[in-house]
Amino acid sequence: MAPESPDAVDHRTRTKFTRQQWATIVIIGSVHFGSAICISLQAPFYPQEAESKGGTATEYGLVFGIFELTAFLSSPLFGQFLPITGAKRTLNCGIVVAALCSIFFGLLDNFKSHDWFIGLSFAIRIVESLGASAALTAAFAITAAVFPDCVATIFATLEVFYGVGYIAGPTIGGFLFVAGGYVLPFVVMGSVLLLVGVLIYFVLPANVGQETPNSNESTSANTKCGVFSILKIPAVLIDSMCIVSASSSMGFYSALLEPHLRQFNLTEIWMSGMFVLSGAMYAISAPIIGFLCDRNVSPKLLSLIGCAAVFVGCLLVGPAPFFGIKATLTLAIVGLVIHGTGLALMLVSCFIDAIRSAVSGGFNNDLSTYGLISGLWASSFSLGAFVGPSVAGFLFDQVGFENATYYVLGTQLIMFIVMLVFLLFRRRKMRKMQNLLSLVNDESNESSLLIDDVHGKGMHMNILEATEWELPKGYGSISTHPLRGLEVYG
Repeated sequence: MAPESPDAVDHRTRTKFTRQQWATIVIIGSVHFGSAICISLQAPFYPQEAESKGGTATEYGLVFGIFELTAFLSSPLFGQFLPITGAKRTLNCGIVVAALCSIFFGLLDNFKSHDWFIGLSFAIRIVESLGASAALTAAFAITAAVFPDCVATIFATLEVFYGVGYIAGPTIGGFLFVAGGYVLPFVVMGSVLLLVGVLIYFVLPANVGQETPNSNESTSANTKCGVFSILKIPAVLIDSMCIVSASSSMGFYSALLEPHLRQFNLTEIWMSGMFVLSGAMYAISAPIIGFLCDRNVSPKLLSLIGCAAVFVGCLLVGPAPFFGIKATLTLAIVGLVIHGTGLALMLVSCFIDAIRSAVSGGFNNDLSTYGLISGLWASSFSLGAFVGPSVAGFLFDQVGFENATYYVLGTQLIMFIVMLVFLLFRRRKMRKMQNLLSLVNDESNESSLLIDDVHGKGMHMNILEATEWELPKGYGSISTHPLRGLEVYG
């Protein structure tokens, strides 16, 4: 298959979305929104219900955490076998399973026994996580396949749905709980997800996500390689570590922000608003980050800036003990705003960078690779979301909130150093490549060294005019620019 010219790609990028693409955006956005609500819906009232059945904080804390742990373990498997199970089928089955589990979770109120209540809580959350993980993994892969020329912008826009769902979940759940008791929030949410499942079945085409730029190439090799093979690409490994550290900081504040803010005697409305701050900034910033990635701003550079922003935000929210200043509400607000922006920079750009790095590392630019990266992203996010609150609770009991922030500061500082070293190494490698190509170009002026049939049309091209599609495997980002846009992904 001959590589596409930059002009052809630019023309296609400017083309308006088809009706089917708009339908895909709406449906996948609904999946993101619903999956986020599944995670956060029960936060305001489940602990109280569990305590009424004799449950302890450790038990219901693990009920929350088991969702993320299951997603961490299962997401890579869903991504690896997505080309076999089919993107639409996986999306449809996953969302239906999550919907049914949401309804069943609402029926737990009928069990008066502590053992039955807690045991079934674990079982239902595990199955619900399997369904949500399958749906999200398929949704990520479909996004990358249906919008190959603006995947960063579309992915970031859809992340807004997830961010809004994560924020709205506790609010919606609390309102429905007041209106109809424990059962109503879960029945309503489950019914909405079932409706989304019906729309998926009737609106999305059966082969959605399978027609990619390299759809004629075999995907069996990628399926056999699996997530461990793709992690051998250094850039992808660093992206995964970055996602873990970002979601870990998010989980840290989801567990400890409320105890930290008690000192300010905030009303319930103000307290809810403080929780919304970071997520709202994430939702606002994500589309901008995606737009920048699609305009060939280095995703790794954006991740580095994001890591620094999360670090600064955590310094202010505490504030860090070595500052020697007293915590204030203003500092907390500013810190959460910066923290949310940093999360968007890290989470969005790492997904885009991982896809580009995998393709540059030799993986096919098709559904099998999108599935692997989607599963890896979801798994990394879930790992951080599980570790963050777990470590936060332990540290809070031992050393208090201010000293506990050293955990987030330490992980972000380590990630910043790792990414900075990688960027410097890549820059050095890129310069060597440029020097090598310059030497070859100089020799071509004497020996007429030309590249023949670059696009299968008998054209002649100087090597410095070749895009990344003509450069050796392992070099070049997915870009429409010539060598000036070259990035070495290793």
